[in-house]
Amino acid sequence: MLPHPHLWPAIIGVAVGLTLVTWGCVWLFKRWRTLSPRVRWGLFAAIAVFEIAIWLNVYAWFVEPNQLVVRRVEIVSADWRGAPLTIAAIGDTHVGGPHVDAARMGRIVRRVNELRPELVVLLGDYAAGHAPEAERTPAENQEILGGVATLAGLRARYGAVAVIGNHDSWYSRSSITAALQNAGVGALWNRHVVIRRSGGPIVLAGIADAWTGDPDFAAALDGAPADADTIVLSHSPDPFTNMPDGPALMLAAHSHCGQVTIPFFGRPVLPIDNRRYACHLVEENGQRMYVTGGIGTSILPVRFLNPPEIVLITIRAPN
Repeated sequence: MLPHPHLWPAIIGVAVGLTLVTWGCVWLFKRWRTLSPRVRWGLFAAIAVFEIAIWLNVYAWFVEPNQLVVRRVEIVSADWRGAPLTIAAIGDTHVGGPHVDAARMGRIVRRVNELRPELVVLLGDYAAGHAPEAERTPAENQEILGGVATLAGLRARYGAVAVIGNHDSWYSRSSITAALQNAGVGALWNRHVVIRRSGGPIVLAGIADAWTGDPDFAAALDGAPADADTIVLSHSPDPFTNMPDGPALMLAAHSHCGQVTIPFFGRPVLPIDNRRYACHLVEENGQRMYVTGGIGTSILPVRFLNPPEIVLITIRAPN
């Protein structure tokens, strides 16, 4: 099976780079004794730095995007009154992209099930790319919708609930919603569902995508029981600024945690308005949000110091 087309520039670049490194090493070895110590060691250092850069690129393009870590988080909230709840959160699978196909989705589903969460939340961007469904090839559409179909294998006491992301809307919001529902996953867009349990009811309120819709907390929470523990689901973390009092937690994705983190410089690219909402736990004005770095990639198929993740969250009331 050939690599994904988006990976060919990196493959060619690595091949050319290693060829140049080999040629440079041979050239330097032949002339080592004829060069001054300053020149020979300067050239040696330059070749070494160039080779390190090549292997860092190999890691970012081919190794880290195919990893999968489980990040375990405990959140204590005074707005949570009932029994603790364990949630597995996944975002930005981008099925059909360079590193995520239906087969890998199946492996991710099995890993989630091994964690035995009580609830699974899916935070949008199931489809890769920007083209609408009508402009994709049958093979692409089969890959994307087949990847969503694997979510039918999720096993959790309270099931799985999803929101829609911007890539899903660009692809076809109706097709992705139908695929989720066919997989037994409730898809929320400015509405909520109520989970009834002995530890007290739970409201899961899913708001519309901030890029392709109008996130409406009031509509999403309209009619929700006032005594319920409430979690808001959003694809983008940006709406957190407007979250009303009451929900114990908001879960979001979209940022990919920048995909690339450069030591001492941070995350050069973040597709969000509020950079303080870039990644993981955010606490602001007494409210809490967790932003997952997600699974897949977008634009450039690279990850560096931001491995794909499943987040296993336990939320509970203070002791």
